[in-house]
Amino acid sequence: MAEQFNEINLQTLAFLAKCLADENRLRILLCVSRGKKSVSRIVEELKISQPLISHHLKELKRALLVNVERSGPFVYYELADERILSILEKLNELGDDLLKTRTSF
Repeated sequence: MAEQFNEINLQTLAFLAKCLADENRLRILLCVSRGKKSVSRIVEELKISQPLISHHLKELKRALLVNVERSGPFVYYELADERILSILEKLNELGDDLLKTRTSF
């Protein structure tokens, strides 16, 4: 399995991991995994400021994790690929399993 990784793959993986290493971005991904949302709807649901949401959406778009659709004056965001949600679920399971065996920090 390890032989499938090369320098390009590792750079891409590191880039995606850095983008996912933010709690607000994870919240946004989970929010838009339930369907297309405007920035104002994301702000309303997550109770995070609009400038901060916009900043994180820009980073998620740059990492190709969200798709953007314009409709008149509105911009809608949605999860770019359903596998993202599966990966987040697997990471959550892994985190839970690892923490079960941890006795100190």
